[in-house]
Amino acid sequence: MKKEHIPDEVIARWTSDGKMLPQRFTWQGQTYPVESVGRAWQDEDGSHTLVMVPGGQVFRLSFHPGRGWRLQPPRRMSA
Repeated sequence: MKKEHIPDEVIARWTSDGKMLPQRFTWQGQTYPVESVGRAWQDEDGSHTLVMVPGGQVFRLSFHPGRGWRLQPPRRMSA
């Protein structure tokens, strides 16, 4: 499993049927606007969504009840 990071900020909304729609997030001082939202799923750890940002990079944003937001960067960006 890849290392998860804590983003500085996530701006998202949820639809009436519970779907998470991230709009943008800030990580390591850089703000990333979300260009498109891909696969989304829920499990015992919370809600997870794959998002694409400018440049074609794909991040996984997760919201964990009780722990807040987590982020998994693309492999080449993992630090």
